[in-house]
Amino acid sequence: MPPAGTLQGKNAGTPDETGQFEGKGHLDVVRVGEHSVGIATFEPGWKWSENVRPIAKTERCMATHLSYVVSGRMKIVHEDGTEIEVGPGDVMSVQPGHDAWVLGNEPCIQVDFIGAPTYAKS
Repeated sequence: MPPAGTLQGKNAGTPDETGQFEGKGHLDVVRVGEHSVGIATFEPGWKWSENVRPIAKTERCMATHLSYVVSGRMKIVHEDGTEIEVGPGDVMSVQPGHDAWVLGNEPCIQVDFIGAPTYAKS
């Protein structure tokens, strides 16, 4: 029998925390053991600099992200001038210092494996 606590699971449908993005989506955070995973829903028209900057109170997003895109599309532009567009099935690594926005009329749903504990918080 494995030691207590070595196997843990939780359903993402019952998050430990939910944070709202100024009217255009939300982030559900699920904690499993020492880890936190974020399931983010970015609604059409969502833009970090409009919907999260007032919450975070920073000029750009200062979270690190390692995310998998489930659906929808997003553009991310870093302050160093690099930019990417991501969509369903893409995995992205994004360093602090970026802005991002949803492309098109479909919500962009992402699973974030790194940035969830501090995202959209002042």
